[in-house]
Parts: sequence; C-alpha cells; structure tokens
Amino acid sequence: MVIALSHELQYSEPSTLQQAFSILTKDKGAKILAGGTDVIVSMREGKIAPSHLVNIKRISGLEGIDPRRGGGLSIGALATIGSVETSAIVRKAFPMVSEAAHQLGSLPVRNRATVGGNLCNSSPSADMAPPLIALRAIAKVYGPKAKRSVNLEDFFTAPGKTVLSKSEVLTHILIPPPPKDSLSAFLKHGPRQCMDIATVNAAVMVVMKGKLCVDARIVLGAVAPIPMRAKRAESEIRGKPVEDEVVRRVAEVAARECVPISDVRGSADYRREVVNVLVKRLFGKALGRKPSE
Repeated sequence: MVIALSHELQYSEPSTLQQAFSILTKDKGAKILAGGTDVIVSMREGKIAPSHLVNIKRISGLEGIDPRRGGGLSIGALATIGSVETSAIVRKAFPMVSEAAHQLGSLPVRNRATVGGNLCNSSPSADMAPPLIALRAIAKVYGPKAKRSVNLEDFFTAPGKTVLSKSEVLTHILIPPPPKDSLSAFLKHGPRQCMDIATVNAAVMVVMKGKLCVDARIVLGAVAPIPMRAKRAESEIRGKPVEDEVVRRVAEVAARECVPISDVRGSADYRREVVNVLVKRLFGKALGRKPSE
C-alpha cells in the first residue's frame, strides 16, 4: 500500500523484496527507510528530498543474527545496532563487533538504527565499518534480476555513496570464520566515548604464528572519504614480531597513509596523531598488552 504523505512525498511498507524492487525501479526519487536515524535527520536538515520513502522493516528474514557453519556469522541488514550489541553470539564469536555497536550513539538510537542503515549511509566515520571490514565481511546484495556478493571493503565508493544501484537492497552481512590464531580489537576516539560521531575509529585483526604476525588487517574510519584499509601499514608488520618498536613503525606508517580532512571534530594533523596512538593501542589491546607509546 502506498500512502501520500504530501503532494511531494509518498510512503510505502512493502512486505517482500520484489515489492520493494518494483517501487525502487519505478520511482527514481525513492529512498529506502530502515531505522530512519540517518534518513529522517537528513530530510529534516534539507540534505535529501526523496519523493518516496520505502520502509523495508516489514520484509521478513532481514533482521536475524545467525551463526554459520564453521564459526561464521550472518547479520541481517535490519538487525538493530542494539541487538548486535547485546547478542551473545556476536559477543562470543566477534566481540569487537559488539563493542563497536555499543559505542554507536545513544541507547534509543541503537534500538532503532540498523546495521544496514549504518553501512548504506556510507559515512566515513561509520562505527560498524572498520570491524566488519577487518573481519573480511561480505555484503549480500539483492536486485530485481540478480543477487551478488561484495567484499565490504569495496562496498563504499564515496561519502554517502555505495555500490548499490537505485533498485538494489543490502540484505545481509556475512562474516566468515575467523582465521586460526587470529586476534582483533576496535577503538573509537571522540569528544565522548559514546554518543558522538567518531573523530577517528579503527579496528585491527592480526593472525599470529608464535610471536610473529603472519597477516594483518588495519582499518581506519573518519580519516579518508571512505573507511580505508591501511595496506602499507599492514605490509610493515607482516612476518615480524609484534614488538613495541615494530608497532611504533606500523602506527607511523598508518598515520602517514591516511588522508583526513579538518572539520569541527578535529584538524587533519590531529587526526593523524590520533591514528598513530590508536594503532599502537589496537595491537596492545588485541594481544592483551599495551605497547609503550
């Protein structure tokens, strides 16, 4: 059913993906609505003016948090941030995802905001992006004619833009089983620990063999147009022991590698210094110790 909220705006609540595809295909000004914590705010601020709000909350099967074979996890795009935060499955298998969810906004926001909405909004500072990218997450995308899988690190194309076409819907985030002997951590820096948009957020996953790091994924948020992997920093630590001097070099490389802007939350130079500090702390947190700074 389509409801005309005004001469300029219509509202629909499709119960199936096919119904949603039909509306999105016909109306070029249609906008998907899930939790609404980003879309409604953007409308009130005059940043967007959709002709049709397509509320997908009634589509079943998109809100679950389910274990997958081998230790992986499936998170529905409509799963709320609050449900990810409190999920025993997430806390046990991927604790940094739960931690990132806990630090996103206030409790009322977490109870409405969705994982899919946080990612599809494609904010450089999206709190869910760094840990999921570090964990090699995959976005499941459905369209009217086909479905596809996209590595989450390739999902974002620019601030506010993703690989989704106008008629496609993000349905699930799949996290593969973590590599053997892997460790991970998430950190966020802002004026307050919670409720604020991140000045910098970051996540790391390292795979250890004895004292050596055999693989690493370092992901930074709010320091580039999209969430970014610090690939040069990752190369700096692969095959080396995770010792203080090595980690210091890795952090310095990551700080030089990022491309932050200056805004009301911090200057570019300040953000680079925060990256330097956070990367050192991430490795200490992941390995259960704090390197000297």
